[in-house]
Amino acid sequence: MSHLTVISADASLLLCLMPACHLKQDVLVLYFPGSCVGTVIGLYGETIEVPCNNGINKPDGLIFTKWKYVKDDGSPGDLLVKQAQKDDATVSATDGYKSRVSIAANSSLLITQGSLVDQRVFTCMVVSLTNLEEHSVELKLGECVAESANPAANLIWMKNNQPLVDDGKTIIITSAITKDPVTGLSSTSSRLQYTASKEDVESQFTCTAKHVMGPDQVSAPETFPIHYPTEKVSLQVVSQSPIREGDDVTLKCQADGNPPPTSFNFNIKGKKVTVMDKDVYTLTGVTRADTGVYKCSLLDNDVMESTQMVTVSFLDVSLTPTGKVLKKHGEKLEVSLEKNASTEAKVAWKKDNHKLDKLPDFSNLTYSDAGLYVCDVSIEGIKHSLSFELTVEGGPKIMRLTKHRSNDGKHKILTCEAEGSPKPDVQWSVNGTDDETTYVNGKATYKLTVVPSKNLTVSCQVTNKLGHDMRDISVFSQKNEDGAEQAKVIVGVVVGLSLAAALVGLIYWICIKKTRQGSWKTGEKEAGTSEESKKLEENNHKADV
Repeated sequence: MSHLTVISADASLLLCLMPACHLKQDVLVLYFPGSCVGTVIGLYGETIEVPCNNGINKPDGLIFTKWKYVKDDGSPGDLLVKQAQKDDATVSATDGYKSRVSIAANSSLLITQGSLVDQRVFTCMVVSLTNLEEHSVELKLGECVAESANPAANLIWMKNNQPLVDDGKTIIITSAITKDPVTGLSSTSSRLQYTASKEDVESQFTCTAKHVMGPDQVSAPETFPIHYPTEKVSLQVVSQSPIREGDDVTLKCQADGNPPPTSFNFNIKGKKVTVMDKDVYTLTGVTRADTGVYKCSLLDNDVMESTQMVTVSFLDVSLTPTGKVLKKHGEKLEVSLEKNASTEAKVAWKKDNHKLDKLPDFSNLTYSDAGLYVCDVSIEGIKHSLSFELTVEGGPKIMRLTKHRSNDGKHKILTCEAEGSPKPDVQWSVNGTDDETTYVNGKATYKLTVVPSKNLTVSCQVTNKLGHDMRDISVFSQKNEDGAEQAKVIVGVVVGLSLAAALVGLIYWICIKKTRQGSWKTGEKEAGTSEESKKLEENNHKADV
């Protein structure tokens, strides 16, 4: 019968059973030893964890759990007893185990400073109100044996199909050859002690028998469950991001030991909470007050812990005013936005569904300021929208009253422009055809087409609930307007002729004057001849006409 012991890394000891490997009559045979009642693996020099019933030890009505072992002389020895209703176990060992044994939360036996002397059978006794169970684990060294060969077979240990070489430290291989005195056939045995590491969790170990008379014989590969204590604890926050008020937040604690711990301590904002047989703790309906540092640690080691910062996002917004707001034209409107958020909030304004770079100045309200204003305030994952609808009212006022001919020249089009809110009603003093009416941002435009048969004074009157205004304009009939145009032409011709006659007279006078200047030199009188004076007076008379 053969077994294999694997010794783990960092001077760590892995104790495990391996199928036997026998070579009989040049045939390799594998089988499990009948004495195999369990397997335990630990770190050499560290704490070895021996599970009780593979960690399943929570019967109803549990009274106590007891650990015992087989001494070197084969006699039984007690290690400790743990009452179900008490936190601490009572150590009953009197030998070297007295200061090295304790019990884990899952009832596993913990042996500190593991070494080769711990290769023995350990038994877990579970006593409940209805039952008594015992679960044993046997630890042995393993060896590979090739029997009845001539000449003797050569045995080689392999890891991941690579041969292992004895270095006297991490790999120790002990081989022996015995010869049957009756048959003369030889049997070869080989024992392996191997210092493994965490990386050997997936490593495959085999024993290969080589013989000159046949092909190599290889045992089935074995993968060993390498046990090692936790070196690192990590805390994860399992929740959608960002975390908002009202959300449920799950804290998940994990450890890198093998087997991993199943129970943890959670530090919930300074309060220690122990969870058994699970690795999560849930915060329900969180608020901003739950923002803070959270921790988790091993049950038996608070120093080995992990921390995470949990931030609960929140956004409070207040807008003044809200709803419907009524103001008079020219008044002032004060708008106040207050916000309180877990991070810097973004603010965006819209008016009548159009984006604004900023909120307008409402110190002197105009009709164009009226509209629906929406304020969007947001942080990541949270958005609030608030609004107010502003109405600006004022009595009507006519800004301009004008007239012009239609394109065909047969009609007159009157345009009355006014401001006011609510929209003013218009009343003309004459009948006509209403062409169109527009009203935008408190500005109304009214048009009336008329065909006056005589000269008229037309009035435009605008009215709303806050007041009224009126303005007049003179409108001529088409006939009188044509006559007036003709009169303007005649007057223009007469004025033009008069100006021409005056210009001719002025030129003539200048010429006469120059002539007289020449006469002065010959002794003529300054007043000139009587004939010249007469002509000059006639020209001046015509200019006056």
